[in-house]
Amino acid sequence: MKEDSNSEYKEQIEGRNAVLELLETGKDINKIFIEAGEKQGSINKIIQKAKQRKIIITQLDKAKFKAISQTNNPQGVIAVVPPFDYCDVYDIIDEAKTRNEAPFIIILDEIEDPNNLGSIIRTAETAGVHGVIIPKRRAVAVNSTVNKVSAGAVQHMKIARVNNINETIKTLKKEGLWIARN
Repeated sequence: MKEDSNSEYKEQIEGRNAVLELLETGKDINKIFIEAGEKQGSINKIIQKAKQRKIIITQLDKAKFKAISQTNNPQGVIAVVPPFDYCDVYDIIDEAKTRNEAPFIIILDEIEDPNNLGSIIRTAETAGVHGVIIPKRRAVAVNSTVNKVSAGAVQHMKIARVNNINETIKTLKKEGLWIARN
């Protein structure tokens, strides 16, 4: 296996804020790629935190860096990570109980644009939402674009991916949750 191969970890998080938020959470990071010549601003903080956590940092020339980027503007940094760890719907309910709050859950169906999902997650996190539920089919999954657009909010938000939205709504109603549909 080549050193730079992403076969074991196919997911990546791009952008300075998103990678910095990821580093703050302590979640697993396989490797961080830095574009050669990037040494200003928050890149130094990213490098420092990565070194503290003993994460491999690899500098790539501009052409190689652009070739592995999945977004239009990775801002000189890409973190290669394991696939996103979705939670269970009951984990979201438990999060609300932990905070002694009534569950505040957003259920999204057929969101296909990763920019839209990222924006919704970013807004949900600032609004105090306990979790987001998305379907496994006919919708975008959490990927590098979603993570970047959310400015790393996906690292703090519980996100469940379910087979059937209607069945999930029935389950939530049985748990005593109110459901508002638009």
